[in-house]
Amino acid sequence: MLERLNQSMETIEHHLDGSVDVAELARVAATSEYHLRRMFSALAGMPLSEYVRRRRLTVAGAEVLAGHETLLVIATRYGYGSGEAFARAFRAVHDVGPGEARRTGAALVSQPRLTFRLTIEGSSSMRYRVADRPAFTVVGVKARVPLVHVGPNQAIVDFVRGIEPRILESLEKLSDQEPQGLVAVCDDLDPSRAEGTELDYYQGVITSEPAPEGTTVLPVPAGTWAVFSTSGPAPEAIQYLWRDVFTQWFPSNPYRSRPGPEILRIRPAADRNEPEAEVEAELWLPVERERT
Repeated sequence: MLERLNQSMETIEHHLDGSVDVAELARVAATSEYHLRRMFSALAGMPLSEYVRRRRLTVAGAEVLAGHETLLVIATRYGYGSGEAFARAFRAVHDVGPGEARRTGAALVSQPRLTFRLTIEGSSSMRYRVADRPAFTVVGVKARVPLVHVGPNQAIVDFVRGIEPRILESLEKLSDQEPQGLVAVCDDLDPSRAEGTELDYYQGVITSEPAPEGTTVLPVPAGTWAVFSTSGPAPEAIQYLWRDVFTQWFPSNPYRSRPGPEILRIRPAADRNEPEAEVEAELWLPVERERT
């Protein structure tokens, strides 16, 4: 997987002065466009589109400083329809306009080419199972919230605190399928998974019962799920689990992510001697086998 991912990075380099087709990158990486975006975001810490933009403006910046061609020629070569559009994009990355950079020889920001390598640590194993599930329904209370990669998501914290306890109690009684009890469900995430992009967040249950008044229903089609377990302090243990799934598990297993909601079940740690913030978590991710 990593070798093919690196081949797609090489393809990007050959198309910086043209159109970078994500579907073609996915073909080179021998995976789906959806999974490529997810993998890249997890491994690189930025959306694929942002990396392409930064690489393109890094190469363009070198040509601006070289001074051999006009700024408009350079702008056109790298896909900008006008000098103004190029100047805005250039400034967003380099904190200086292209004209000023050329006049003053200003220092520019460089986005290095990415190469992915697998580091074998072997200090711990990942607990997981794969389950085929028929179609099911999520019933719960829904909010639109921003994506936060590290640390507490205050929008989610405030939303959950604002739900009346009686509503959560009535929902929990409806739970009749795995994962049992109240769960957090994230759906309709932006493909880039960039910090601050929005998603649908549900606090609810998996159930076959009718939805109570005032709740929202999310139908989920049949499919395969990878189920990961972890324990530790919240929210760090959960965020690290998501990171490890994409940086360690997917590159080592014949599966790729597919569109669908992500389901998280959290319970207080079984060992009551542990700090109060310690939790046991189960993360359900929709997956499919890689095509060979």
